[in-house]
Amino acid sequence: QVQLVESGGGLVPTGGSLRLSCSASGRTSSSIGMGWFRQAPGKEREVVAGIRWNGRSTYYADSVKGRFTISGDGAKNALFLQMNNLKPEDTAVYYCDVLNGDYSPSNYWGRGTQVTVSS
Repeated sequence: QVQLVESGGGLVPTGGSLRLSCSASGRTSSSIGMGWFRQAPGKEREVVAGIRWNGRSTYYADSVKGRFTISGDGAKNALFLQMNNLKPEDTAVYYCDVLNGDYSPSNYWGRGTQVTVSS
């Protein structure tokens, strides 16, 4: 099993910034990478960004390209998401997870961290 703890969310105005952090523990030695996912009220959970430890390739959803930056350290099981120029549509609960395959989640999930962007 993998335990995930997200932090760094909050309430910001449109155009503001936040930096999310994620710490993973447990069976992470075989992890190929990690990602950030989000779920807004009434919507399905979606991938936001992902990073693969081997080669450091990254993926971003079209809606966040140019505004969000994912980073992390596989050896330390630490993951970050720098979010700039936030928009009201970024409001959601943000989760981190270990990647399974390309940029799909493994469905371990932590409690998430709430991000609210006021208009």
